Amino acid sequence: MQETAKPLSEDDLALIHALQLRPRASWTDLGRVLAVDPVTVARRFARLNGQGAAWVGLSPGARLFEQVRAAFVEIDCAPGAAARTAAALAAHPHLLTLERSAAGHDILATIATADLPALSRYTLDVLPRVTGITAVRVRIVTHMFTEGGRWRIAALEPRQRSRLTAPPAAGPPRPGHRDITAFDRALLARLAHDGRASYQSLATALGVSLSSARRRVERLVRLDLLRFRCDFARPLGGWPVAVTFRARAAPTELPEIGHALVRRPETRNCAAVTGPDNLVLQASLHCVEDVPRLETQLAAAHPGLDIVDRTITLRHDKLLGRLLDPHGRSVGVVPPDVWAEPDGTGDLAGADNMDVP
Repeated sequence: MQETAKPLSEDDLALIHALQLRPRASWTDLGRVLAVDPVTVARRFARLNGQGAAWVGLSPGARLFEQVRAAFVEIDCAPGAAARTAAALAAHPHLLTLERSAAGHDILATIATADLPALSRYTLDVLPRVTGITAVRVRIVTHMFTEGGRWRIAALEPRQRSRLTAPPAAGPPRPGHRDITAFDRALLARLAHDGRASYQSLATALGVSLSSARRRVERLVRLDLLRFRCDFARPLGGWPVAVTFRARAAPTELPEIGHALVRRPETRNCAAVTGPDNLVLQASLHCVEDVPRLETQLAAAHPGLDIVDRTITLRHDKLLGRLLDPHGRSVGVVPPDVWAEPDGTGDLAGADNMDVP
């Protein structure tokens, strides 16, 4: 008998929305906005987190996309091999998100590597050797208009949202050295497991001072290399449908259309990619019937956008490093490590106690 799962309550969704806006806000600040005491807020999130129904992790900053090479990869599998293949791929640190699709391909993966040569090694050498894979098609991201960490639900009142929304930055991210060090990789691995980890716990785990741990995290955020995000079991929260549109637009119109699509509340990811279908749009929806409705709205709003394919996700097996069960709940973490050598495994051995620059 299939396991049943309890839907998230309105109070749960309000807390998740608050954490989407301020993932590392104090329980006191969150409780003030939600009109409950801090102990209740902390206990509620501990329950959700313990059930795998909600969690705080990492999201790439916009400047990180300028350093690494990301791609959407369609993978075909031998008959009956999709589940086993997906389980094997989920262990790869370069494979950030893994979706099994209702379309001509079995798996849609979002991957990232340190550079184009590493992307080539991963897609040409590593993936074809995975048992069960019969074909790999790669669409390289040339510009990421937005990624899933910016997607928000609508569970709070405008007044509550305004109290949690950080004021806009006075200017572009401050300049600074943007190389990711071995220590940064170890730090990111810890935060992938718990994006609300205290600076003291990070310092203890990595063998550095509290001030060093705080400084390195704040540096990554300040340089827009790192953001924090709150995710949740979307099927339990009222967003069971994920759809991926592949579309074409004239190169001269692509930037304007991409930035407009980012403003739509359904948009989860939006990227310009290589190939004749030069735009990928991923959206989170309430029901399958919303898919043609959204497509109709897009066609009306953007006559220059030609949607050539739409694919509904049957199951998310992995979401930005989080391993998910059929209900979308987190059951494990494979910390993303796009800087590892693409050999199908990741290795942070020896990184935990690296000197902090």
